Amino acid sequence: MIAKIHSAGLFGIDAHHVTVEVDVARGLPGWHMVGLPETAVKESKDRVTAALRNSGYQINVRKTTINLAPARYKKSGTAFDLPIAVGLLQANQLIPPQATRKWLFIGELSLSGTLQPVPGALSAALCAKERGYGLVVPSANADEVGLVDGLPWIAANHLPEVVTFFLEKGTPPPRKPVAFTDECYQVDLHEIKGQAIGRRALEISAAGGHHLFFIGAPGTGKTMLAQRLPTILPTLTRDEMIEVTQIHSALNPGAHSGLTTVRPFRAPHHSASAVGMAGGGAVPQAGEITMAHRGVLFLDEVGEFHRDVVEVLRQPLESGQIAITRAGHRVRLPAQFQLVVATNPCRCGYFGHPTIACICTMSRIQQYRGKLSGPLLDRIDLHVELGPLSAADLAPSTAGESSADVRVRVLAARSRQAARGSDGEVLLNARLGPRHLKEHCEPTAEGRALLMQAIERQGFSARAHDRILRVARTIADLAGDAKVAAPHVAEALQYRVLDRPL
Repeated sequence: MIAKIHSAGLFGIDAHHVTVEVDVARGLPGWHMVGLPETAVKESKDRVTAALRNSGYQINVRKTTINLAPARYKKSGTAFDLPIAVGLLQANQLIPPQATRKWLFIGELSLSGTLQPVPGALSAALCAKERGYGLVVPSANADEVGLVDGLPWIAANHLPEVVTFFLEKGTPPPRKPVAFTDECYQVDLHEIKGQAIGRRALEISAAGGHHLFFIGAPGTGKTMLAQRLPTILPTLTRDEMIEVTQIHSALNPGAHSGLTTVRPFRAPHHSASAVGMAGGGAVPQAGEITMAHRGVLFLDEVGEFHRDVVEVLRQPLESGQIAITRAGHRVRLPAQFQLVVATNPCRCGYFGHPTIACICTMSRIQQYRGKLSGPLLDRIDLHVELGPLSAADLAPSTAGESSADVRVRVLAARSRQAARGSDGEVLLNARLGPRHLKEHCEPTAEGRALLMQAIERQGFSARAHDRILRVARTIADLAGDAKVAAPHVAEALQYRVLDRPL
């Protein structure tokens, strides 16, 4: 007898429908699995047989063939344990075929029959809803599944609970209210001492979605400023919350208790590989770029990163997504993040310091600065050099504005950008295309003359020209001005003084 059970396989951050076919026939006892299963899937034989036996189900020892269709995709992970177990029970006539016809199953089985959480439960829920199926998941994944409206689902702790539900033709239990994680940050902008230009650049970055580059000696506050960028960004919309939750669910099974409301802040170590940054693998998985989607990607001490790791950022910074191509597979992953880069001016950190002497040779300084190429630096809108703090800056009475106060101005600037959009689309200044650039960012005659003069003197690229206009538009939005004037252009120009290969 052949049993057919619906399941889902994770590919990138999306789930693809997989049919688990179980055939139990006469012949020499054995277990054969086809359909491009990887090692973890092949090992399901031992987990499933032990789970069935320890749960009290007697399965005839026969020739068993399991096919995971379609066979053109590699199958990985442990989420196929539950559908294989249900398929074996159905093939041995312990569960009627019609009972599971409109249900999709995912879940890992322990040897005792306990259901363990699996990655990508939210993606599987979206796949099930699209195909009109109900969903059966481990209890630890219930909060993620509950985010999908209009989806019948059940969550179980043990395999016998699943079997009992379908034998008794039960109905899904009432839905639990969606749980929200509080948007609570442990840091605040008022903790930053001095660095008025750094705080101003951070506000402009948050208001327009611009990328940001800090350079300065150790202890000037580069990392502290970067860590506080999420605290002044607008709250995620519900659709964005589901996007973020889906991405993190695909890599951290059972780690979420409902919808994620806090913007991601990813700060990978400088030893990260190019694959760890961009994503990839035999079955493509998200990297740090995608994990930072709708949030902030912070590269601290970028001079310590391998150059090829930093260069993978070029395409995502322009397109907002990253395409990963492997043999026979291609997947596009979202990557709309704000990049914040921080570095010392040299390896010892004190090149150009007013009081501490630098011990680096010029060749070592050039080698250190060469980790960030000119083309990548050209894609970063705001370049800020932070100087050392003075004794007056460190006085207790010098605390600046709080994140809540700054966020008010950021939200006002973003509302002006939203008003320029169409069909509810929010056109962040950092992502304005050529048509919108000409329509919304063209400066006054004085502003245009100032910009042309700076381009002739500094040799800015065409890309830098457009980015200066976008930053000037954001500065005007923060000031509440309808037109981009000369003062806005002048301030935007001061953030390009480091626009040269490091």
